[in-house]
Amino acid sequence: MEKKIPYKIYLSENEMPQYWYNVRADMKNKPAPLLNPKTHAPMTAEELEAVFCRELVQQELDDMNRQIPIPEEILDFYKMYRPAPLVRAYCLEKKLDTPAKIYYKFEGNNTSGSHKLNSAIAQAYYAKKQGLKGVTTETGAGQWGTALSMACSYFDLDCRVYMVKCSYEQKPFRREVMRTYGADVTPSPSETTEVGKQILAAHPGTGGSLGCAISEAVETATGTEGYRYVLGSVLNQVLLHQSVIGVETKTAMDKYGIKPDVIIGCAGGGSNLGGLISPFMGEKLRGEADYRFIAVEPASCPSLTRGRFAYDYCDTGMVCPLAKMYTLGSGFIPSANHAGGLRYHGMSSVLSQLYNDGLMEARSVTQTAVFDAAVQFARVEGILPAPESSHAIRIAIDEAMACRESGEEKTILFGLTGTGYFDMYAYEKYNNGDMSDYIPTDEDLKAGFDGLPQI
Repeated sequence: MEKKIPYKIYLSENEMPQYWYNVRADMKNKPAPLLNPKTHAPMTAEELEAVFCRELVQQELDDMNRQIPIPEEILDFYKMYRPAPLVRAYCLEKKLDTPAKIYYKFEGNNTSGSHKLNSAIAQAYYAKKQGLKGVTTETGAGQWGTALSMACSYFDLDCRVYMVKCSYEQKPFRREVMRTYGADVTPSPSETTEVGKQILAAHPGTGGSLGCAISEAVETATGTEGYRYVLGSVLNQVLLHQSVIGVETKTAMDKYGIKPDVIIGCAGGGSNLGGLISPFMGEKLRGEADYRFIAVEPASCPSLTRGRFAYDYCDTGMVCPLAKMYTLGSGFIPSANHAGGLRYHGMSSVLSQLYNDGLMEARSVTQTAVFDAAVQFARVEGILPAPESSHAIRIAIDEAMACRESGEEKTILFGLTGTGYFDMYAYEKYNNGDMSDYIPTDEDLKAGFDGLPQI
């Protein structure tokens, strides 16, 4: 007899993952190594430890171990909000009149409002274990900064956040949550760092980008004794921590005999998408099962769909290691769209390699189409989604509508990375009819491509 599928699937505490899954162990073509920005030689652990925490560097470089045990202290923290629910979107299915079954993994049920806390608490734990005084970071929409400020408060660490300037102005309440948790928040680019001054001189009045904010955070970390830099996406270590999403999701689906045909996630730097798909991708890489994976990015910052697979700087100031990734060029500064967490010029090296190997699809969507989907979802499912998450919702709806046309009964899974209750400025723009779409021209992108390093 087929098991009755509940509206929300919860795992018990003893079913919560005890390990992070490292998809790189199953990749035939490993992600290319990070390169020293001056010598272009592969970065050594010693060089990386000048910027990142010691144990995080080991995780960053580990391409061999499939399972990494989650420390007990981190598991104890996870238990405050994990396991997270896997939800069957019955109401959305009915509204769309589709034969498709739609599921979403909801990561917004914690104080930070997003999946970012999964990695923030891990990175803060390793910083505390190393005896550091504090950490620096960047944040786009503010979800990562919120998560890290909470994690640092938990471990009594200083937290200095450089927030993309347009988001700093658009999302003042997210900024105030960070400050409530004790973080120092600076709009980026700023006059407080040398690289910030250089960027402002080159781009007067700019709203900033994640690449700009990264540069400032790295400069502050490397120039302040007892501090290290931590990153909310892109890096191997972050995708590793976020794999708790996918491992949990797969456990819940296996429990009820559910197999997704299509798995969808928004893609900026890659943390949420990489975390959700990792165990499913592992099965595909090992030849045990097959799935379609779709990365969804904003048309205003289309690194996968229009970028180049090349070595590039991870930051606008060109002080970070070089990563081989799909990129628009570190000098590319996206328009000030409302999905601040997706305004990054490049994509995770892991996801870039998987995409280049033909194991994953990518689509770009315009801002107004994304908010059309967000409002449609909110009205029937009762959750106001983050603009970033709504990119995945857009394509999930499109796939479900395709099923209605074809009559296919596919199972669709997407990641609902967080809530949009601090994004009301964006929703106001949409509701007033004042939201516009921006798609960069080939000429706009050429400037970024022309600045790619010659490796």
